Parts: sequence; C-alpha cells; structure tokens
Amino acid sequence: MGRHNERRDVCMAKTAFIFPGQGAQYIGMGRDFYDQCPESAAMFDLAQQATGLPVKEMCFEENDKLGITEYTQICLLTTELAMLKAVEAKGVYPQVTAGLSLGEYAALVAAGKLDAAQAMILVRKRGIYMQEAVPTGGAMSAVLGLDNAVVEKICQETPGLVELANYNCPGQIVISGEQSAVEAAGEALKAAGAKRVAPLKVSGPFHSSMLAEAGHRLAQALEDADFKDSPIPYVCNTEARYVDDVSPIKDLLIRQVSSSVRWEQSIRQMIAQGVDTFIEIGPGKTLCGFMKRIDRNVKAINIDKYEDLKKLEEI
Repeated sequence: MGRHNERRDVCMAKTAFIFPGQGAQYIGMGRDFYDQCPESAAMFDLAQQATGLPVKEMCFEENDKLGITEYTQICLLTTELAMLKAVEAKGVYPQVTAGLSLGEYAALVAAGKLDAAQAMILVRKRGIYMQEAVPTGGAMSAVLGLDNAVVEKICQETPGLVELANYNCPGQIVISGEQSAVEAAGEALKAAGAKRVAPLKVSGPFHSSMLAEAGHRLAQALEDADFKDSPIPYVCNTEARYVDDVSPIKDLLIRQVSSSVRWEQSIRQMIAQGVDTFIEIGPGKTLCGFMKRIDRNVKAINIDKYEDLKKLEEI
C-alpha cells in the first residue's frame, strides 16, 4: 500500500467525522469530487443504481427537485458519502462519527456499521415517508438567544403541538409542530427575550411527534437492513451517547424521525471522551458554525469542495 492510502490513525487519534443534515444542500454539490475522485464518482453511480433516480442530475444541474424532501435526502446522503470516500482515499479515518438527522446515516456508513447501498435505499424510503407523513399543516422555526430551559417551558405551556426539534448549539434551538402552535410559541419566545424567531423553509414539522407515522413505516424498511459490528462507534441523535453494539440502532433510527436531535449534547459527549478534532464532511459549513458556539477550544474543519482535502494535512 502506497503512502497515499496509509491510515493516519496515530495523527488522528482523537478525531470525529460529522455529517450535516437537510438544509445544507445546494445545486452543484459534489460535482468536483465526482470529476476528480474515482471513489467519489462510484458513490454517485451506486446511488443511481440503488434508487433508480437521476441523482447526479439532481445534485449537479439546475432543477426544482433538490429542495423536495423525498429527493433532498438521497442527494445529500450520496454527496456526503462521495466526500467521505475522498477523505478515506487520503488515508484519514475517524475514531467516532456522528451526523445531524439525515447525516446519521452517513455516520453509520463511515463507522462501518452499514454499507453504502443499504443506506441509500433506506434514506430514499425515509425521504418519501417523511414527505408523505405530513404534507401540509406543519412548521418549524429557529429560536435564537434563549436558554434551552426557557424554550422548553414555553413550548410546554403553548396550546397545541409544538416541540423542540433540534438542540443545535448554545442559543440556537429549532421548534417544530402544528403551524398555529409554532407561531404562538414564537410570539411567546420573542416576548421572553429571544433575539430572533425565524420560520424555516421546510416541507414538514420534522423531528416532532407529527412524524411518528413516518417512523412506523421506516421500521418496516429497517427490518431488512443488515447492520454490522465495527470497532468505530457513532453517537446517536436521540440519546447523544456512544453506540458500539448494533442491537439498538434500528430502534434509534425509528425514534429519530419524530424525536429531538440532541446535536449540542452529542458534540459535548465526544469532547468529554477526548475528541479534539472534528471534520465536517458534506455541503456547507453549518456544523463548524455550531462548533464555534459549543466549544472554541477544539479544532473543526469542513470538507465541502475537493480542494478542501488539503485541510487534512493541517491536522
């Protein structure tokens, strides 16, 4: 094995790979990886074979499908896996992985607990189920500048269904649920001192109990999935804990659809376990932005363009 493909575990002894979720996508994502890295190109080809969808066209060319959940999810996963393969081709591997919402599937592949083709098939179904579960009547808003406890209390006191969907980082929480309840909670949160309450452009109230039906349907798809034991753990969204054993994974993924994403807690758990370097693999740099709010003492880099692979040399 040449130097190019040597594992760098000694240098990367406390490294986590982290993967963004829905909302990070953009037209053209992954094109440079497809053009310049055979391992990356293979992921796009595999996605088209596994799903029968024109994934490359939806990722690379102007279209109106990339923003629709049932297509967004498979396109984003494919791009993240393509970028992952380019990182691995540089001989860089993690000691733990995590992904925000959809990104959890890429994290499972990176940890060696699920093969890429199965992840693609599952995510294709997940996107359809989530799109169909609540086609109308739901909403999400980002709440900036309030403590978690204040947001939790106001949501509990608001009539109707409004729940905490994402604990992104200190001072940034996403709420989700019935549109009227989300709007009412938003007004109460602003009155309580929120710097901003920003409605999100999403097609459903993700990570709320309104998506429970999508989780039930996903459970059937997960029955056929083959999760594998591997030496690399991942940190699950729903409980923000290290998962080594494969036995709870299916249940965690079912619950994840309608449960809160505990991202800030997940990052803090990894830091507590000695992780000092985080590599965000996927479009944009959202997770690196969260990291600045969570803990500035750790190193965080993002891999979004092929040229970003040079950043791996700095670690």
